[in-house]
Amino acid sequence: MAADGPVALVTGSSSGIGEAIVRRLAEDGYRVAVNSSSSVEAGEKVAATLPDAIYVRADVADEGETRDLISTVVGHFGRLDVLVNSAGRTRAIAHRDLEAATPAVWRDILDLNVIGTWQTTVAAMPHLARTRAGAVVNVSSIAGSRTAGSSIPYAVSKAAVEHMTRLLAKAVGPEVRVNAVAPSLIETPWTADDAFFAPIAEYVRQNAPLRRVGVPEDVATAVRHLVDATYTTGQVVYVDGGCHLL
Repeated sequence: MAADGPVALVTGSSSGIGEAIVRRLAEDGYRVAVNSSSSVEAGEKVAATLPDAIYVRADVADEGETRDLISTVVGHFGRLDVLVNSAGRTRAIAHRDLEAATPAVWRDILDLNVIGTWQTTVAAMPHLARTRAGAVVNVSSIAGSRTAGSSIPYAVSKAAVEHMTRLLAKAVGPEVRVNAVAPSLIETPWTADDAFFAPIAEYVRQNAPLRRVGVPEDVATAVRHLVDATYTTGQVVYVDGGCHLL
C-alpha cells in the first residue's frame, strides 16, 4: 500500500498474540504501531522487522501515557484507521482461593484490561471516526462468558470488555465499528512451561472439537477478518477450537 495507506495500532504487541496481530496487518499492507508498557527492546525488534512501523512505549493503564501514545502514532503516520486493544494481564489464581484475589489484584487487572481498553479507545475515537471506516477490535477471552479462566478477576475483566464492545458499537456507529475476539488457551511465551496452564492445555487437546491448543496466528486471522468485515459490529467472535461447546 502507499505511504498514505491505512494505519493500525496494536497495543501489547511486543510478543504473543499482539505480535502476531501486528505482523498480520503489516503483511497485508498496513502501516503499524507496535506498543508495550515494558519489553522495550522486544517491541523495537518487532517494529524493525516490519516494512513501515514504529514502536511506542506506553502503559495504556495510564491515561496520560495513553493519550501520548495516540498522539505519537497520529503525529507520525497522519491518521489512524484500526485500533486493536490487545494489552492485558492476569494472575493465575484458583477460583476457590478467594483470599488470594485481593483488592490490589482486582485493581491491577481491571486497570489494564478494562480501563486501559476504554481510555485507549476514547483517545483514538476522533481519529478513527475521521476515516468514516474506522475499526476497533478488542481481545477478550472465552473466560468472559464462561465460569473459567486463570482467575476470577481476569474473567470478570473480560466480561466487562465484551459488554463494553457491544455498548461502544451501538454508540459510535456508523463511523466506527467495534468488535472483539475471544480466544481460549493460546500458546504464547506467557503460557509456555507453566504448571497452571499445562493441565488446561492437555484437556483442550483431548476434548476440544479441533483437538489442539490455539496459536497466536489463529487470533490474528480472526482479528484480520473483523477489520475487513464492514457490515459487522458489536460481535464477539470465539477463537477457541470449539472450547465454548464443552
